Amino acid sequence: MPSAGRAEGFALRPLKKPEEFRHAEELQRAALAGDSPLAVPAGLLRTIQDTGGLVLGAFADIYLAGLTVSSIGWDGQLLFHESLVTVVRPEYRSHLVGFRLKSFQRDEVRRLGLSEVRWGFDPLQRSAASLAVRRLGAVPDGYRTNYFGHLEPPDGPHDESDRLRVRWPLESARTERRLGGELPTPDEGARWLATAASILRTETAPSGLRLPTEVAEPTGPAASLEVPFDLASIRAHEPGSLRRWRHAVRDGFRAAFDLGYTVEDFAALTVEHERRCFYLLAARAGGPPPAS
Repeated sequence: MPSAGRAEGFALRPLKKPEEFRHAEELQRAALAGDSPLAVPAGLLRTIQDTGGLVLGAFADIYLAGLTVSSIGWDGQLLFHESLVTVVRPEYRSHLVGFRLKSFQRDEVRRLGLSEVRWGFDPLQRSAASLAVRRLGAVPDGYRTNYFGHLEPPDGPHDESDRLRVRWPLESARTERRLGGELPTPDEGARWLATAASILRTETAPSGLRLPTEVAEPTGPAASLEVPFDLASIRAHEPGSLRRWRHAVRDGFRAAFDLGYTVEDFAALTVEHERRCFYLLAARAGGPPPAS
C-alpha cells in the first residue's frame, strides 16, 4: 500500500467548512494556471460533496496543499466515480501529495461501494501520465480530441484540450501492485523500448528541445509513443511547436488505438544520456480496440 515517505505530515480528509471550499477554488486557479477556466467553483464543490461526490483535501496543518474532486458517473451499465480535478500546490509537488490523494480517493470510493474511477488528462503532461498510468495503474481506453475546446493560457500560446481517457479499476491486481510500489524497472523499460516500434519519431531542434518529425502506424507486439519530457520548456522556448506536438501525439494514439494497441506503462528513460518520456504499448491479442 502507499508509502507515507516524504508525504508524512499531511492530513487527508473531506472538505467541510465554507472557507475550505473557497480555498479549494483558489488552489485550483493557482495550480491550473492557463487551464483555470476548468476550475470547479466553490459552490459547485460543496454541492458535489453533498450529493454523492467527494471533495478531498491534503492539509499541511490548516493549509490546503492539494485537492482531488470526483462525482458520480453512469455509463448505462456501471456506476463509477468521475475524477474532475486533482491539483497540488507547486511547492508541494515533490512530496507525493498527488499520489496520496488519489490513494485516499480510492479508499473513499470503495467505501461508497463503487469499484472504478475514471478521468482524462493531457497526454503531453509527463507528471499526469506518470501518476495515472505508472504509479496508480490506471488503464487508458480512449482519446478525446479538443475535449473542452481551445484553452488560452495568459502567458503562452493557446492550446487544444486533448485528453487521454483512463479507467482505474480499484481492486485489480495491477492497481494493487502499482500502489504497493511494484513498478517496472528502468532496465525493463529500456528493454521494451529497444524492441518497440516507434510510433512518433523525433529529433533535436536548434533550441536543444526534441520535436516530432514523423508519425507511423505501430507494428509488431510492442510499440512506443514519445511525448515531451518538459512541456513547460516547449511552451516557453518552442511555442510554435506546441501544435506540432499536440497533433503528432493525437495521430499516434489514434493509429495505435485503431489497431488495437493498449497502453501498458509510462516511463521516463535515459536514452543516450538524454532524458525522454514514452508511453509503452502492446498489441492486443484479439478483442475490440479501446473506445475513442
